[in-house]
Amino acid sequence: MHVAVVGGGAVGVTLAHDLAPDATVTLYEADSVASGATGRAAGLCYDAFSDRRDARIARRALVRFREADALTDCPYVWLARDTGEDRDARCASEIREQAALMRERGVDVTTLDGAELGERFPALVTDDVAVAAVAESAGHVDPGRYTTETADRARERGVEIRENTPAEVTAEGDIATDDGIAGYDAVVVAAGAHTRAVVSDVAPIPVKPYRVQALVTDPVERELPMLFDASGGYYLRSREGGILVGDGTLPEEQDPDDWTREADDWFRADATGYQERALGESWPEARSWAGLCTATPDGDPLVGELQSGVYVATGWQGHGFMRAPAIAGRLAEQVLGEEWSAFDPTRFGGDESFEIVEGMDVERR
Repeated sequence: MHVAVVGGGAVGVTLAHDLAPDATVTLYEADSVASGATGRAAGLCYDAFSDRRDARIARRALVRFREADALTDCPYVWLARDTGEDRDARCASEIREQAALMRERGVDVTTLDGAELGERFPALVTDDVAVAAVAESAGHVDPGRYTTETADRARERGVEIRENTPAEVTAEGDIATDDGIAGYDAVVVAAGAHTRAVVSDVAPIPVKPYRVQALVTDPVERELPMLFDASGGYYLRSREGGILVGDGTLPEEQDPDDWTREADDWFRADATGYQERALGESWPEARSWAGLCTATPDGDPLVGELQSGVYVATGWQGHGFMRAPAIAGRLAEQVLGEEWSAFDPTRFGGDESFEIVEGMDVERR
């Protein structure tokens, strides 16, 4: 069996690696491995999902990251502050309910009040925290390193990786590049925000790219958990010796070939405020950037067979990297003949109208 994979991000290279023992695999990447959304990902990885399916996938991904010696263990905290606003009161109630349900699902989650959170994590400002939950089996991964190392292991298994080779899928399910058209037994497209265009001759899919932003500070001597502040709508973690602050979500559809890759001035200013609220002080910026996430009508990804022999994996709502090893493994099994339809990409007609909702939200746990 000869399989083509389009997309050299975390999902694509892991999929190619997993297929290689049982198939001949050629991977096409328009730029270089990990140069797209994967290279701009935050690298937070956790299993804090109340949905049984999502928790199972996240747990499997954590196992695989650990097997690859890619995960740095670090607790993941998400919290709501006591601001007097109805929205934050609802967030606090949801966090309590979700944490209880997660424990029923077998997820290792602790619930703390503000004082308990401050005692456990002294670096955090917690005097106005109403409630926090801590996912104990969590950690962070260097997205670029994981993806390039997985690509190297895929090559060792015989995968041919063609970088700087844009590819599209024809209506017949073949691969079209500048070198011509090639036929395969199966084609899998995991090309991030470009997936919709790559498979446009096969079938329409309802995916909208949207822009997110992140910033890393100069080095900081603080021991921090990974943190998502539902009241402020931002997250942070240690990275490159400094602190990564992320959010800056713009819920507007972007052209994947024409978008601003630099962080906006307003986000960079907000990131300073985020640090001061969460940590009591802020640090100078080392670098900042923007990236693209992909949204779907129901917030779940599109993964599986789109047309006979043509598969897609896209629509991650910002959770693509953390799910990559588990999703790629299951999709590889499907391509090789096993049944799996958890995120069936044909559940929509492809022309749905929908609003973009960011994936980093308490309601999506």
